[in-house]
Amino acid sequence: MGKMTNLERVLTSLRHEEPDMVPTFESHIDINVREMISPGLSYEDFIEYMDLDAIVHFDLEGEKYEKLNDDGYARDQWGALRRWTPGSNLAPIPVEAPIKNERDIITFVPPDPDLPWRYDTLKRYVNRFKGQRAVIATVMDPFQTVWMCLRGFNEIMTDMVTNSDLADKLFEMARDYHRGYVQNCIDAGADIIWMTGDLATSQGPFVSPEMMERFIAPGIHEIAQIVHNHGLPFLKHTDGNIMKILDIIVDTGIDAIHPIDPIAGMDLKEVKDKYGDKISLMGNVDCAYLLPDGTPDQVQEAVKTCIRQAGNGGGYICTSSNTIHPGVKPENYVAMIEAIREYGKYPLFRD
Repeated sequence: MGKMTNLERVLTSLRHEEPDMVPTFESHIDINVREMISPGLSYEDFIEYMDLDAIVHFDLEGEKYEKLNDDGYARDQWGALRRWTPGSNLAPIPVEAPIKNERDIITFVPPDPDLPWRYDTLKRYVNRFKGQRAVIATVMDPFQTVWMCLRGFNEIMTDMVTNSDLADKLFEMARDYHRGYVQNCIDAGADIIWMTGDLATSQGPFVSPEMMERFIAPGIHEIAQIVHNHGLPFLKHTDGNIMKILDIIVDTGIDAIHPIDPIAGMDLKEVKDKYGDKISLMGNVDCAYLLPDGTPDQVQEAVKTCIRQAGNGGGYICTSSNTIHPGVKPENYVAMIEAIREYGKYPLFRD
């Protein structure tokens, strides 16, 4: 098999076919990790330097906040009060939601998905990498938007049980924004749409399968349809143990699931055996303990295990189990990429 472009490699894997080698990329690579690997490079230059197969426009990084004071408080575009903390390197944590009751919805004005500045960075990635590396745009799950930006987590969990009319209005508000946002990302030239937003903890899903089907799955399905109508792949991220709702997630029409969270007890081989003919898999090199605290040799062995468990037949993209966050040792991330390139060539290695 001849050498593919990075874009061809990703798309081939997402079609459940064997590319020339296992693809790799991340939704986010912390700037400090990047600086310690190769100082002074822009994000785009780093992608090229590491020869990653995709560049990802992470929507949380493009958010604009209205600073309120010097204590880190700010308002996001939805009007939610947030606060920057030492651990909130991607986005400030939600503090207070703007919609406190049904009356607030009447006068609430959601943000405009058509504002041109939202797509400036994505268009820059498209102009540089289109046709060579996959250009991926992320979008929040409507459920994440509802609890993080509109209503609050405890409140929407209660609404789904005791006030379904309010919950429906909130979910529709979020879905309406995301329909426009995703369409604009596609129009800007994105090759792939990747929906972020967790649906579970390490103990299990946030909601029952019934609540998942009633409130959350329709928003994922709707975005999947928009993306597929343009002939593009649709990826879904969620941390946590999602085995009880994975059938529902798969049925929404996703093309791949990320990251098959090992810390939550998710088993890559089990998911490959059960769902590998329906969706592609992304993950699951441990970024909670191994990449921050392990050795390069241990990282190499973990990559080999992941490829052995999920790589056969294609349909596998080797990534971390979440992101390359500030705690990741730079040498371990380099070891991960080197191991993927060494052991991820098709036909795959045999012990």
